[in-house]
Order: sequence, then C-alpha cells, then structure tokens
Amino acid sequence: MARAMKVAIVDDEADMRQSISQWLALSGFDTETFASAEEALKVIGADFPGVIVSDIKMPGMDGMQFLKKLMGADSALPVIMITGHGDVPMAVEAMRVGAFDFLEKPFNPERMSDLAKKATIARRLTLDNRALRRELSDGGQLMKKLIGSSPAMERVREDILDLGQADGHVLIDGETGTGKTLVAHALHAVGARAGKKFVLVSCAALEEEQLSKRLFGPMLPEDSQLPAVEEARGGTLVLEDIEDLSDALQGRLLGFINEQGTPGETRIIAISNLQQQDSTIEAAMRSDLFYRLAALRITCPPLRQRGEDILTLFTRLSEQFAEEYGCDAPQISAQEAAQILQAPWPGNVRQLINVAERAVLQSRRGNGTIASLLMAEGDDDRPVMTTGGKPLKEYVEAFERMLIDNTMRRHRGSIASVMEELCLPRRTLNEKMAKYGLTRTDYIG
Repeated sequence: MARAMKVAIVDDEADMRQSISQWLALSGFDTETFASAEEALKVIGADFPGVIVSDIKMPGMDGMQFLKKLMGADSALPVIMITGHGDVPMAVEAMRVGAFDFLEKPFNPERMSDLAKKATIARRLTLDNRALRRELSDGGQLMKKLIGSSPAMERVREDILDLGQADGHVLIDGETGTGKTLVAHALHAVGARAGKKFVLVSCAALEEEQLSKRLFGPMLPEDSQLPAVEEARGGTLVLEDIEDLSDALQGRLLGFINEQGTPGETRIIAISNLQQQDSTIEAAMRSDLFYRLAALRITCPPLRQRGEDILTLFTRLSEQFAEEYGCDAPQISAQEAAQILQAPWPGNVRQLINVAERAVLQSRRGNGTIASLLMAEGDDDRPVMTTGGKPLKEYVEAFERMLIDNTMRRHRGSIASVMEELCLPRRTLNEKMAKYGLTRTDYIG
C-alpha cells in the first residue's frame, strides 16, 4: 500500500492554520498544524513522511530561516511558502533556496490542493527511492528477496555468500526473468564493497558510440556523469547483456581489467541473457575476456526447475498485490495449483509476477480462471501444461502443503476448523504440518 503522506501547516495565525487545515482535510489530506517554526522543527526532520506549508512572515524564526533549516536537514523535502502582498521577491528567493512553490495571499484553495497533491507525489517518490537504495545496500534484506527453498535456490544463495567475499570478477547467466540483476545487487551488498558505488549499465540499451562513451568516456565539459569505469571505481560495475558488447568494446574492457591488475580495484559483474538455442556466452565473447569474467560464475535457475518455489512465490506475490489493491488474495484450488506448477513459465519470475497481479484483479472482479491467464501468457502452439520430467510425488506434496497453508491462513491457525474443512484427523494434520515445516503460531493473529 502507498504510504500515507502528511501536510504540516506552519503559521502563527490560528485562523489561517485552521482554514488551510480544514480545506486540505476536505481534499483528503492528513494535516498537522504548528504555531511556530520552532515547534515544527521538533517533529519535522530528514525523511519526514509528507510536505510542509509555511508562512514566510512569522515572529521568532521566520519562514526563510525555517526553510533553510529544513533544506539543511533534507534538501528534497517539498516546502510550499505562503506570502503576503508585496512579499513576492522574498518568495522568489525562497525558490532559489529550495522551496517547492509559493502561494500569494489571498490564495485560491483549489490551487493549494493542487500544489499539495503535486508535492506529496514528489515526496512519495523521493522516500520510495531512498527506501529502495537502503534495501539494495542491505545484504540481509536482499537475501530475503531470493525466495524459495528448492535445492536450486539454496545453491544460488550459497554461491552469493561465498562469491560475495571473493575479489574476482563474476559472470551471472540464466534465462530472462530469473532475477540475475537482483543476484548482482546481492553479491555487492554482502561483500567488502557494500559501502562503495554500484553502477549498472545495460549494453543492449545503447548504440555502440553511446555505450563506448558511457563506459569509457571521454567526458566533455557539459557532461554531468562520469564514465562508468570511473564512477564505479573501488566498487562494482555491472554490465547487463554483456554479449551485446562489440569486439572493439570487449577489447577496451579487457584492457581496463588488465590495467587494474589482480585483485582489481573495481569488481566487474557481467550478466548474460542469451536465449538462442545454439548460442552460448562463450561463443559470443572473445575467449580471453570470457575467461577473465567467468572465473567465478552463478547460474540463475529457471522457474520450472524450482518445484514448490513456484507456489510459494505465487502466494507471496498475490498477497502483496491484494494488499496494494485493497482486496482479498485469490484462493487457489488444488487444480489451479497443479496448473501453476506445471506451466512452462518461459518468462520465469517476471512472468509469474504478471500472472499473480492479473489473478488478483480477476478475483476482485469475480471472474476468470488461472488456466485462462496461463493460456493468455503462453504461445498458441505451446502446451500450457508440462511435467518437466518431475515425479508425481513432488506435485502431490506441493498440493498438500499449499492446501494446508491456505486453509490455516483462512482460519487463523484454528486446528479444529482446518481438520473439519480438510477432513483430516488431528494426528495426520500434525504429521503433515511437521513434514512441510508449517507451525500453527505463524497463523495466529
């Protein structure tokens, strides 16, 4: 769910505070009022979850001093200044200092609402980006995002923890949508370079001349961004779609790696996304560069090889989307679970995310089936179901776990209700919960 944004109103005149607060409250904003800048500063600081509406002329600390204090604490905090007649030059100066905008008294209340809306949207984006950056710098949080208990995912997590501590360059390969970029973030976050720069460049997104400049320069006086090899110095440089580098750029990259020596000051993580049946990353790259980059290697498994992880991911994703859309997550039958498990998932986790979101929207409308979503996602000539060579026992166990898990969630851990719905004796239910690592306390509350 989107975080709730506050509007802090700072004005020494009680009538003005009240009128602004009432109008914004009627427009759907959560307001908070302060009689002075000094009082407001006790509450408002960096990462304040909202925006500020402040008068310029106030006794004690005036609006300009207040604005400078706020900008010093958080330069991205939106501050809307209210000015009296004749104070426009001061308002212009406030804009130079960092104010979001200003309103001249008497102002149009609808103009105030429009500005508050724009400011809260900008603030939400800023705070979301900050949260994402913090998350991407936290190795523990990133590892939690690598959801799944399949042997394939356990190996990926072990590889990340092992290789994260090494100094060598890394090659990450796998099918599209398997989470290769997330793995690159995790490698950086759990290693010694966690506090240094993480720079990501898509080799497929730029023409050769643009890519050459982005990677190696030269930097012109009007350029605001350093070449990637300089920007990432001492940290991690991630090259997505490494196979799209031309021979000439591969040669320059190899030269850069050789110049660094061993161990390199900057770690290179190359991501390969080759999908052609008869093509490999080894064939697409010059051998000397390939062997430098592939000294350490992680292969992200396709979703169809991750067994019960598919259902776990689908459940987590559908719950997240249900919360976002303000509705209940869809209840998945055993037949639908089988369809989810058996689908080929050519788009892997990225495709699963799309299906989970559409399943939530479909459930909210009260129509459609999982099968119809999978059919819509697949090619017309591709069978929707495939066993993938997995034994029936694996599917049966996945169905059982999913059914018990969903039923326990629905009944909030009531053993008696679950026994009744699933027609299971107490001993059998206990044995199956122990087998699948399900604990009643996880569902209470």
